[in-house]
Amino acid sequence: MSATLAKGQNGPLAVSDVVISLQVTAPADLSALLVTEQGKVRTDADFVFYNQPSGPGVDLRPGPAGQPASLAVSLSAVPADIDQIRAVITLDDATSNFGRFAPPTALVSDAAGNQLFSYQIDGLNAESIVIALELYRRQGSWKVRAVGQGYAGGFAALVTDHGVQVDDSPAQAAPQQAAPPPQQAPPAYPAQSAPSYPQQPAPAYAPPGGGYPPPPGQGYPPPAQGAPQQPAGEISLSKDRPVSLQKGQRVTLRKEGGAALTFVKMGLGWDPVRTRGMFGNRTVDIDLDASVCLFADQNLVDVAYYGQLSSKDGSVRHQGDNLTGEGDGDDEMILVDLTRIPAHITTLLFIVTSYKGHSFEQVQNAFSRLIDGTTNGELARYTLAGGMPFTAMAMAKVYRVGGDWKMQALGEGFNAKHPGEAVPQLGRFLGGN
Repeated sequence: MSATLAKGQNGPLAVSDVVISLQVTAPADLSALLVTEQGKVRTDADFVFYNQPSGPGVDLRPGPAGQPASLAVSLSAVPADIDQIRAVITLDDATSNFGRFAPPTALVSDAAGNQLFSYQIDGLNAESIVIALELYRRQGSWKVRAVGQGYAGGFAALVTDHGVQVDDSPAQAAPQQAAPPPQQAPPAYPAQSAPSYPQQPAPAYAPPGGGYPPPPGQGYPPPAQGAPQQPAGEISLSKDRPVSLQKGQRVTLRKEGGAALTFVKMGLGWDPVRTRGMFGNRTVDIDLDASVCLFADQNLVDVAYYGQLSSKDGSVRHQGDNLTGEGDGDDEMILVDLTRIPAHITTLLFIVTSYKGHSFEQVQNAFSRLIDGTTNGELARYTLAGGMPFTAMAMAKVYRVGGDWKMQALGEGFNAKHPGEAVPQLGRFLGGN
């Protein structure tokens, strides 16, 4: 029969083999600190975590897909000088906190899976780390205590306070200008009547799900007068080698002989930063999504993204996640048939958003590249220099100038987790063509 614990309560353990598991709605890790009566580990071997999954009497076992690992504890195998085993929950995203999610629950079961104790850890707010439970010795037996102690000093501080040697702290990021607060936008894409664009001669297109209306008034405001000017350089495409673009540079979508391109591909790619120096290397599970927003002057017309892989006119097709590695490292590929784009569409804006809220400080080697759709030859590439403290990035835009199409490298950050949050912030990228 299972017992429910409140913070500070304890209960006896009548079995010698137990399993500590979690119910948590956010990506998180489970680890264990094996400490003496002084509250310190004897050596670093008494710290059980993802890069060191086995310790004396304790094993970290992988969980099902999308779920945290569990701790299997053989109490009879725990060395006599270990007095407590502390189970620690750490959010994958150190910039997040437990206050954003439903309270986690720690479970203690026997080896057969029978639940013995449960503890819902209420009252967490700004913490990203919590000591959930501890197994401890008392008069020759083992007991479990609900701890629920949030830790404010960070993961390195937590383990250092318990005597673990941290040989190398992670590199400190250079100071960045504070990111502007995210725009308030609904987390979903609610259905509503499709907005129209009366000033446009061509028929209006409804945004996907009706969820991306332009701001009230006459479309998006023009870029601020004080905004920094992009470099005005324009270079020509070459048939011999891809062109390397700098931020703000433009190319006309004509081949070297002067023929206009008719079918192009935009490949977008990135790599998560590997964390280093604390307890080995680890890659954060970052979920980035590429989208393309179609504008008629300052007005949104359509969006091709993971929820709608093709624009309504069929001119833009999102290929989804690239699971095969095809395309020289492209993570997502978007196909654009320039001959099918309606005449009133003036700009295609290519953006990348971080669904889980990771910033681009945790991303490296982000790039966008233009490909000739008929030959699959790379024409131009823009590589983002360095990470930024934003959750979204305007990578590039393709826009009309007279009878030509041009591409401009942008590399500008802002805060949005999905296209619905991004769209109200894109007006500043639409001017200056």
